[in-house]
Amino acid sequence: MCCVAFIIGCTKMDIEPTPQPKQVVDIFSVSESSVSDGQEIMLRLTPDSSYVLKLVDIQSMNVISKEKITGKIGENKIKLYTKSIQSRYLYLVLEDVYKKEIKKTKININ
Repeated sequence: MCCVAFIIGCTKMDIEPTPQPKQVVDIFSVSESSVSDGQEIMLRLTPDSSYVLKLVDIQSMNVISKEKITGKIGENKIKLYTKSIQSRYLYLVLEDVYKKEIKKTKININ
């Protein structure tokens, strides 16, 4: 009986690693991102202010979508809805209320 307890005590147990939370990155900190419909993106803003977030077709430079957002200092999370967008390659542009471009990145629609 003692040997059985010793053998069981010495066997390797499979321990699954604790899943790490997915690190959210500022979408404007990378040159290109892939996004899907309803995906939450994060962007860091400096002042509390109103901003305009635009999706622009890369080839035609036509504005596909424009949304006014109220941002706060630090991390801001926004959901992108892309189901009705035909273009696959877009610029995501952040502008201030005076239409001055603040940040810009490329996105690929999945």
